[in-house]
Amino acid sequence: MSLRHCLTLGMVLCVPTWARAEDEKAFSCTFDKGAAFSYAAGSFKPEQASPITFEIGNINAEIQSADLVTPVGARPLRVVRAVNALHFLEVVGEGFLNMTTVYDRDDAKGAFPAVHSRHFGVLGQPVIGQYQGFCQAK
Repeated sequence: MSLRHCLTLGMVLCVPTWARAEDEKAFSCTFDKGAAFSYAAGSFKPEQASPITFEIGNINAEIQSADLVTPVGARPLRVVRAVNALHFLEVVGEGFLNMTTVYDRDDAKGAFPAVHSRHFGVLGQPVIGQYQGFCQAK
């Protein structure tokens, strides 16, 4: 917690507030734990989940936009504001969906807890993944 929010009501009153995800302009995210599944022969089968890292930049919560920053350029993201979190939605070229939720900062960890979900398919078969990790403000 930090003393960032002060009110003047005949006197100055400062209350502790958490670092809010919606106040940040960019994140560097690492998801080192996760689970992935592919669908084949009538059931979902577990797959090995590999760590994922990426950056989110140009965040503007007011107009609900941001960019997924990659080595080959930036891709647009839609931003949905929530209480104590921001959701970043990416619709990839084939219409599949990736979503990253970044929660307000955990001061004990010094990072923003985050979850990343992927819903896509390969050769017509569903492939899904959900990852847990943290984002750092840039």
